[in-house]
Amino acid sequence: MSPASASAHSDPKPRAPAVAGQFYPEGPQVLRQTLAHLLDSAERLSAGAAPMPQPKALIVPHAGYVYSGLTAALAYRRLRAHAGRISRVVLLGPGHRVPVAGLALPEARVFLTPLGSVPVDEAARSAALRQPGVAVSAWAHAEEHSLEVQLPFLQFLLGEFSLLPLVVGSASAGNVAEVLRALWGGPETLVVISTDLSHYHGYDEARERDAATCAAILARRPTLDGEQACGCRPLNGLLELAARSRYELELLDYRTSGDTAGSRDRVVGYAAFALYEAQG
Repeated sequence: MSPASASAHSDPKPRAPAVAGQFYPEGPQVLRQTLAHLLDSAERLSAGAAPMPQPKALIVPHAGYVYSGLTAALAYRRLRAHAGRISRVVLLGPGHRVPVAGLALPEARVFLTPLGSVPVDEAARSAALRQPGVAVSAWAHAEEHSLEVQLPFLQFLLGEFSLLPLVVGSASAGNVAEVLRALWGGPETLVVISTDLSHYHGYDEARERDAATCAAILARRPTLDGEQACGCRPLNGLLELAARSRYELELLDYRTSGDTAGSRDRVVGYAAFALYEAQG
């Protein structure tokens, strides 16, 4: 019996934090203080901005908070005025540790962070499993940081909510778009796509490459590759769906690790976007 088969016959355990103390603080009090500081900084940078409608989806980076936390906060701050409406988050990100064919749901029914527990949404899980290319893999989720680093932001802002987490591997844009369509819901459902942009180029080259990538995202072109965004597959799925529907995309922030806490010799690019239903 394979490890995956063996785990499928046991009661699922909660998915424990894998990168607490590495990508973000492990202590609950320090973590809350860090999130409050990032979100307050985002509010100060956005002072005077006009109120925006509730976002249907956010595109956010997934590096350590010291590198990309402010960019993520500039997206997540948009939830503050609408937090009472959102009760379910559909969260998609790339797999960095384990190869995934299609899209992988966790075996666990609860995700843990230093801020507490988040239940997996059972109805959404069942709906996802009815879609082609969706399977269950505890291994895909066990060490994956692209989803985990989003949870403290969501817990801090939303309080209680249910989660549908998907690690996206070798899935086409059309496949991901159909899964998203099945889970899209109404204003109670927020979609979050986790991705960084270019990796390990010099500062000026990275900014040039990322500017082209951001333009492609705003144009809703679902043809990004791994050189442009490590989460290209979940991102392409969202862009495919947005291109077919009445949604608008807004670039909220762009910066690199060279602008935050890293050297400018080999940087990683980070951007945040919000997707809204078209007005008028």
